[in-house]
Amino acid sequence: MLVHPSLPPLHHLPDSLPLDGAVRIELESGVPIFRASATVQNRIVMLLEKQQLEALTELEEQELDAYEEIDDYLSFVNRTIRNLAVAPNSQG
Repeated sequence: MLVHPSLPPLHHLPDSLPLDGAVRIELESGVPIFRASATVQNRIVMLLEKQQLEALTELEEQELDAYEEIDDYLSFVNRTIRNLAVAPNSQG
């Protein structure tokens, strides 16, 4: 499958990522914004706090890296949606 070159690649998802409820949708000025769920955010915070106190295991490092990839992906999706939502209104 061809992927758009500006689309951030997702190599894998963390095993701890819940398949249901991993992402929530919020409306900002009528535009849907995708965010990590509270469960996912709590896991990321836990990993970051642990990382400040001690070294993460290799699996935890991989998990944190995968969450970073997901965050990059959601940011890209949100930027794209915002740009599409604004574009028709700016051509007036």
